[in-house]
Amino acid sequence: MPLLYILGIVDWATLGLLFVGVSIVVTVLEVLRLFGNLEWRIYDELTREYEQDNVAGYALYVYSQTFVALVFGPAIAIPGMFMLTVGDPISGLLGSNRVGETKGLLPLLAMFSVCFAFAAIFVVPVYGAVVGGIASLAGALGATVADGAKPVVAGYVIDDNLSIPPVACTTIAAVVWILA
Repeated sequence: MPLLYILGIVDWATLGLLFVGVSIVVTVLEVLRLFGNLEWRIYDELTREYEQDNVAGYALYVYSQTFVALVFGPAIAIPGMFMLTVGDPISGLLGSNRVGETKGLLPLLAMFSVCFAFAAIFVVPVYGAVVGGIASLAGALGATVADGAKPVVAGYVIDDNLSIPPVACTTIAAVVWILA
């Protein structure tokens, strides 16, 4: 969906509204899956064991993208979105981790590299080489930490689909706020 904005098909406000619309659809599907009688085979294939009785990763993915689209401007939100849509799958292909474990060095290095590249593409032109570069490093580090571990809080797994964009965007924004 961020490509709709990048390609000039929609403006930033419209993209936010599209994300809200998708979030509503996802919420309805999740409510039906968790509390109703919606038992599509695709859910059995796409949800992980710890998601069977909790909100599934695809919904967390949409919610985190919606959150950053509504809270941050495009120069900060788009890198966070791409960190999840591109960096996380690349990291996942190189290695995964169980709940409570940390990913290996190779997946984490790949995640950091991809995330830094995406952040730098969007952040440096807006905030300059020094501030943008430091903010890009901070965002990539935040996304890598969010990707590297699956903590359990009050019995609920904090999936990286939920944490990567907000953590990355918040760290980018904090550096920009402090240094700009």
